[in-house]
Amino acid sequence: MLYKLAFKLIFSNMDPEKAHHFGMFVIQTASKLRLTKLLPKIRTHKVHAFGFEFDGAFGLAAGFDKNASAVKALGELGFSHIEIGTVTAIAQPGNPSPRLFRLFQDRALINRMGFNNDGAEAVSHRLRKLRAENKSLPVIGVNIGKSKVVELENAADDYRTSAKLLAPFADYLAVNVSSPNTPGLRDLQSVKSLKPILEAVIDESLGKPVLVKIAPDLANEDIIAIADLSKQLGLAGVIATNTTIGRSGLHETASRIEEIGNGGLSGAPLNNRSLEVLNLLRKELDSSSLIISVGGVETKEQVQERLKAGANLVQGYTGFVYIGPLWARKLNRI
Repeated sequence: MLYKLAFKLIFSNMDPEKAHHFGMFVIQTASKLRLTKLLPKIRTHKVHAFGFEFDGAFGLAAGFDKNASAVKALGELGFSHIEIGTVTAIAQPGNPSPRLFRLFQDRALINRMGFNNDGAEAVSHRLRKLRAENKSLPVIGVNIGKSKVVELENAADDYRTSAKLLAPFADYLAVNVSSPNTPGLRDLQSVKSLKPILEAVIDESLGKPVLVKIAPDLANEDIIAIADLSKQLGLAGVIATNTTIGRSGLHETASRIEEIGNGGLSGAPLNNRSLEVLNLLRKELDSSSLIISVGGVETKEQVQERLKAGANLVQGYTGFVYIGPLWARKLNRI
């Protein structure tokens, strides 16, 4: 109730990206002051995946903590795992602002951030320090993407650089070839282009689990092809799905959508397609391949629906913006 009031009075009137930075500051400060330690313990269903025991199935998707600056604090808020990033080998500022937009009626976001991040070397140093200082951390996934200045034909080497720097401090690696905000990136989802990238990351993974994150906009036959490639290369699994470039079925006015322009849509409107992709993947992948289901999840019932459909873990991001800091605790609580 308090968060809804604060969102209505403060955050809804603030530039979305500034609101995000302010929210991150509040979360970090609450952790430093040990306020998050005052939250009562919750009982969770333990989930085993990647050789780890997770405190619940629900974690934070990539995009919220791009630079591993609030991992411990976010874990204290109840996320069983934090996927940081997307991190690129070369630090980059991302696309020009404004680049993050709220669709209140749809409980959705549109972003064209463009992989703004501090770069793999800086993030690796931050993770090294985090690992050295903290005994109690959530499971940490590291999501890596292509540097914008690197040509598509050199993408495998670019991903290799990131994997080599970040694998020592990751619990798992996620290969992002599905963001719509880096020119040409989604072209790398074709099996021909994707295979050398995944092989390069596997080579540098130090045996850590490697997953590939795919877009909801892929044709079903392309999803099946990626599932087959995942089995062929021995990937740990697939993360499905990223944001969509689609705009169908929205309540927001057409003029507002046109005004916003390009970007990836996340949030409640993705629920149906994300579930469809999950069902398709689970038919193609046996139980040895993990699936992390992401897209449109807001409620505990939706988490359970994804798990019953064959997901091993579930992630969210946009619901955090609209529902508030205790969201993950609600979804992971027994």
